[in-house]
Order: sequence, then C-alpha cells, then structure tokens
Amino acid sequence: MTDRAAMLSAFLAASPWAGWRRAPLAGDASNRRYERLFDDCGHSVVVMDAPPQRGENVRPFVDIAYHLKGLGLSAPDILAQDGTNGFLVIEDLGDALFARIVAADPTQEIALYGLAIDALIALHQHPPPPGLPQFQPPFDAEFIAIAYGWYIPDATGQIPGRATQFCDALNAALMRHANDQSVMILRDFHAENLLYLPQRQGVAQVGLLDFQDAMAGHPGYDLVSLLTDARRDVSPTTHRAMMARYTDKTSRNSDTFYSACAVLSVQRNLRILGVFARLCLALGKTQYIDLIPRVWAHLLRDLDDPALTELRAIVLADLPAPTPDHLQHLRDRCATVPMP
Repeated sequence: MTDRAAMLSAFLAASPWAGWRRAPLAGDASNRRYERLFDDCGHSVVVMDAPPQRGENVRPFVDIAYHLKGLGLSAPDILAQDGTNGFLVIEDLGDALFARIVAADPTQEIALYGLAIDALIALHQHPPPPGLPQFQPPFDAEFIAIAYGWYIPDATGQIPGRATQFCDALNAALMRHANDQSVMILRDFHAENLLYLPQRQGVAQVGLLDFQDAMAGHPGYDLVSLLTDARRDVSPTTHRAMMARYTDKTSRNSDTFYSACAVLSVQRNLRILGVFARLCLALGKTQYIDLIPRVWAHLLRDLDDPALTELRAIVLADLPAPTPDHLQHLRDRCATVPMP
C-alpha cells in the first residue's frame, strides 16, 4: 500500500463510513481520484482524493459548493473534509449523467440542455463571490497559446516566438467582445459533468460536478462549454435552440452575444487542443487524441464569425488540421516529450 493509499484508509477508518465497501469511479484529466463507498443498505457517498503534493487543493471545491448550494443549485453536500491531506467525502448525486441519458435516448437532448441553460441563467442572476479569480484578458502565452507548445508538429512544450501574433490577435478579440467578469463561470460545464436529478425541482434538477476551477467571467463562457463539447456532438438544432433560449430569457442582444460566444469558444477550443496534445505527449494519455477532430470542427465553425477574420488567417497558417497523419504523429510521440 502506498503512503497516499494508507492516508486515505486512515481518514476513512476514523469516519462514519469506516467499513463501507469501496469502488473506483471514473476520473478526469486532473490528478484527482474518486471512489464510491457503499453500505449494506444501498446508501453511498463519494470520496475525492486530491493530493496537494501534485498541485491539488480541495478548498476551492468546498467554498464553491457552499456558494452554489446557497443559490439553490445542486452541488454535492460536503460531508467530511481533510483539507491538509486533500480528502473529501461528498454527497453521491448518482450516475445519471446528461451524456449517458442523451446517448441512450437522443430525444432527451433538448429538454436536458434546456434545464442546463436555466441553471446557468439562475447562476448568472447573482454576482460572483468576492475573491474569485477573474477570467480577464489580456492573457499570457502560457495560457492561450498552449496549442503552439504541444499540438504543432515540432512541439516541445515550449511556445515558439511566432505565437506572438496569435496572442495579440486573440487577446484583442477577447478584450473587444468578451471582456466581462460579471458572473461566476464553472469552466467545465458540459454533459459529462451534469447529472439529472428528477426527484428535485426546477434548476435543482441539474447536479453539478467539477467546478473547483471556477472564475469570474463572461456569461457566454459556460454556454460555449456546454454547446461546443469536446466529448460529444450537440445537434445543430439543440445548439440554436439553447443560444436562443439564453438570449431570450436574459434579454441580451443576440448579435453581440453570439460574437462574444464565438470568441470565447475559439479561445476555449484552442486551449483544449493544446491540453489534449499535452496529455498525450507528456503523460501518455492517448485517448484524448481521438477527440481532437471534434475540437477542430468547433474551432473552424467559430472562426467564421466576422469578428475573428484576422485570427482565422493566423490559426490556419500556423496550426495543422488534424489529418490522420498528424494524429498518428502525435500518437507516435506519445509520452516522449518531457514536461517543460
């Protein structure tokens, strides 16, 4: 047993859940691990293992969970915590992920995504809590030009000098169209982090996960996270309907809001492109390579917005399309490039 495993076992042994059966849960792209604990009566809770020595910190998750619950939204209850060692026991919200429900029955997509939009609107009716980090341009190259460090054919993890023009163009577009820090953005608001809770009422039917990296940012950010999902195809009908649902219910100007969303989607998908390549090249996680063509398709669609003409030319000149040859090149180099 590793030291980390022994620490977790000791934490649980001193808790009300000592002796409950343990089973692993699927994780994410972070260093966090999750387990589900069961008793003999069918009750369950979830354990989060977030090792501080690997850069994790449970405090933001706890603080934001309390804030979201105070707004009537369904973040998990915090049942026990050891912030020093990075352990939490949280409410188990179940397995009814939006992504799973829609995969089994695509006719549910409009209704579920409508609930998600309504939950965002409810969140956006309140200012972000004090002290929350701000998603505020201009951003440095390490944040917005990660694709130049990892996705290009000669990627080394270092961002080349030619990325300067790209950074200037993207920052200019963000500052002109999406420089707004008026709401809390959860940043990973998508179908694999949303759970359907039909026993609850209204927007509380949307269970929220993976919000520890929340910031103060533009109202469109989580909307594009939901609708330009790297892991699943959202139907064009649903995409149009959800954009209209948000602008209609919030009385926003659709033209300016849609341009802001296009800029935010481009920023987000360019970053995802670099992160997925890094997860392969630096950490050996090849499964993310299969998602890159979808991310690229989102990128091309949003680069068609007239607000992004200059940026489109730069991106298409600098970054290769995810052809089978380029994707194979990334796989062949998987886990061979050291982290900078």
